[in-house]
Amino acid sequence: MTVDFTVTRNTNPTSPERRAEILADPGFGKHFTDHMVRIDWHGDHVDGGEWSNAQVLPYGPLSLDPAASVFHYGQEIFEGIKAYRQADGSITTFRPEENAARLNKSAQRLVLPNLPEELFTEAIRQLVSVDADWVPSGDGESLYLRPFMISTEAFLGIRPAHAVSFFVIASPAGNYFGTPKPVDIWLSTNYARAGVGGTGEAKCGGNYAASLAAQLEGEANGCKQVIFKDPNRDDAIEELGGMNVFFVFADGKIVTPELTGTILRGITRKSIIKLAQERGHTVEERRFTLDEWRQGVASGEITEIFACGTAAVITPVGKLKAADFEISSPSGEDGGAVTMGLREELVGMQTGKVEDRFGWNVKLV
Repeated sequence: MTVDFTVTRNTNPTSPERRAEILADPGFGKHFTDHMVRIDWHGDHVDGGEWSNAQVLPYGPLSLDPAASVFHYGQEIFEGIKAYRQADGSITTFRPEENAARLNKSAQRLVLPNLPEELFTEAIRQLVSVDADWVPSGDGESLYLRPFMISTEAFLGIRPAHAVSFFVIASPAGNYFGTPKPVDIWLSTNYARAGVGGTGEAKCGGNYAASLAAQLEGEANGCKQVIFKDPNRDDAIEELGGMNVFFVFADGKIVTPELTGTILRGITRKSIIKLAQERGHTVEERRFTLDEWRQGVASGEITEIFACGTAAVITPVGKLKAADFEISSPSGEDGGAVTMGLREELVGMQTGKVEDRFGWNVKLV
């Protein structure tokens, strides 16, 4: 489909001096660029509808009716994707077609409209083109892009909304956990992130809201992240609050929990599986239980554990803590050769330091 974007420049943009100050220490999700994208949809989920009013406009508050259904019934989905500055000054993004496909899979589950892949990518391109000066160039830094779709119709009946808007905002980002040292994680035994038949593999806000109580519990016990298990599947490990998890074995095998409909289909996860297989590792997607974790670390069979996601890319996992037990880190402070090797290759491909032999990078500017 062809949609023309209008561009309205921010008349009060961030000064170059202030922007330089922000980019010197961007953190994560703390500062936002001068513009955003908005595209509106009107129609019916049965008969279809149309995307229109595509625009780049100044970043700022949204004006929504208090009866907008997103506030009452949670019809909302989002994505996370990064833009990277290359050595030649160009700006690329990583596998945007995968993010577009996952957005539409989430949309299907939340009964929101399909957004054509080319429109998803063009929305990102339009925003990055206008706010290119916000893309940092430091090691491990990027411009984090947050596409999201919300129902905007003012209507209190329980049905899919007839008015929806898609937005993209952007935030300069440093390393999510800082220097990639092992992160201790908390095992949630009181809470579930998602259930069978629910919205677990959709990237929607409710899943993350459901993880916050467990996250606070973990932080109170000295952990930066929380991991969930399924007590109905022999305590099968699922995922962290916002990341997938991998286990490296002494024989070179790598295991990650199988996708059951309750686990997010991570794009970083998918990319790691490909890279690991190219390196000669056997990668198994299967049920992986808490007992296997405990026994594997105790016996030395499991040598490394790492988590992955768009924000953190790859971060090594340290201890697993629970209310009544603890499993030590199998890899020590260096994170492990396999973990750090995969991280170096993946980040290198994203930033242009390593050959993009799969054609995963897409040039934006």
